[in-house]
Amino acid sequence: MRTRPERRTYDQQCGLAFALDLVGERWTLLIVREFLLGPRRYRELLEALPGIGTNLLADRLAALTAAGILRPVDEGRRTGGYELTERGERLREPVLAMARFGLALLAEQRGPRASVVRASWAVLAVEAMVDPVRALAEESYEFQIDAEVFHVSVEGGGAVRTRLGPAEAPALRVMTDARTFFDVGSGLLDPVEALLTGVVRVDGAATAVRRCMILLGLLGNEQHGEPVSARPEG
Repeated sequence: MRTRPERRTYDQQCGLAFALDLVGERWTLLIVREFLLGPRRYRELLEALPGIGTNLLADRLAALTAAGILRPVDEGRRTGGYELTERGERLREPVLAMARFGLALLAEQRGPRASVVRASWAVLAVEAMVDPVRALAEESYEFQIDAEVFHVSVEGGGAVRTRLGPAEAPALRVMTDARTFFDVGSGLLDPVEALLTGVVRVDGAATAVRRCMILLGLLGNEQHGEPVSARPEG
């Protein structure tokens, strides 16, 4: 019988150290990243995390479940997969903050880029890039990154939600491949150049394109118009 290794600890009376005791090991936060998109089965995780190894993945899933971060979707089925608990969902904002930090680092990257890029990671990237303060209209923007479809909705009061699947009546549709998307998001490729050369295609009014780019922080701080959150209700 395989014995799970004893989990290491920083043994420090510090909130950050306690958090890292649970999620600071290699691969753990990337596993959490996958669950931020929804429930995942074991095979789906292996496909999304090339290089992790089946035994290591099993160990990480067991540790996250024991820590109350994950739970089985169906206790009666071994293949039912896992999902985040309420405690696990509280990792969303820290993970998004780290994703924003990483996107900024990508713009400074020199030398060869990472060889693995997946369209599903664009969902988290968009969620990290969005700032509700920059929302200028109550509308939705749909993204098709390779075969992955998701949308961002600006709702009443400036609330912004990122959801999987197509939007009901989007003001704008954006279509590109995963590599180009991350190049634009990290600042390696100018968004206007991407539109002009056709590597990013859009379906929607030019004004909606501008509002979407402002929401994602792709046009700096030049805002023309009043943010949704600043408008009186009624």
